[in-house]
Amino acid sequence: MKMDGPGTKGSMASHRILPNYRLGKTLGFGSFGKVKLALHVLTGHKVAIKILNHQTVDDSTAEKGAIKTRYLILKIPFIHSNVLSKKSWSFLEKELEFIISGVDCCHLNMVVHRDLKPENLLLDSERNVKIADFGLSNIMRDGHFLKTSCGSPNYASPEVISGQLYAGPEVDIWSCGVILYALLCGTLPFDDDNLPGLYKKIKSGIYTLPNNLSLGARDLIIRILTVDPVRRISIPEIRRHPWFREHLPRYLAMHTIDAMRTVKKD
Repeated sequence: MKMDGPGTKGSMASHRILPNYRLGKTLGFGSFGKVKLALHVLTGHKVAIKILNHQTVDDSTAEKGAIKTRYLILKIPFIHSNVLSKKSWSFLEKELEFIISGVDCCHLNMVVHRDLKPENLLLDSERNVKIADFGLSNIMRDGHFLKTSCGSPNYASPEVISGQLYAGPEVDIWSCGVILYALLCGTLPFDDDNLPGLYKKIKSGIYTLPNNLSLGARDLIIRILTVDPVRRISIPEIRRHPWFREHLPRYLAMHTIDAMRTVKKD
């Protein structure tokens, strides 16, 4: 992996801001900046660092608000094995039950992700899953509803694309259902060549389940991909679902609050 040398202009600037990291190649670009590969010089860990273009951000009031929210969320001390946070770097192995426990942790900390999709599920060198990229997330408040339509269309819930008010957890649960379907079926439940067609399919909640799916998996997907958010299964109900509990590791079988306490003790 090629990293910036000590004599480059970029290296000197980055060293002043991030003295413990050496920047490497650019991994991707976004509307307001880019993501670069970096190496922690003390631990040797490879990380992805998002670099924002201040001039572009200064011209966008919306992005300023998003950055402020993102900063507040990063200050929340997530102590959970499957949430990629600023203060937690001790991770436990996770299997196909994937992100539910991590999402539960976010919700308990009053954070709704709003952009759950495979691209935002990272794997470390030991293939442990991490929920990442809280750029579109928001902080939930009792008695307040959200309305912003955001996230990736294929993973967005019917209420989000319809511009309806939503509390928060239910939209993340829907996205988890789409991810679960994609993992088990190798395709998306809702897809189309154009957005109007895609939105129509999502709002109708009509999709096809392959015959090779087990009855338990079919039942859980149907309960998650329920158009009416009031009738949609909750995370506590997912945790009690027989298919979810099959071969479930003990630390995932624990209630999220108890699991967080266990990690803290360790």
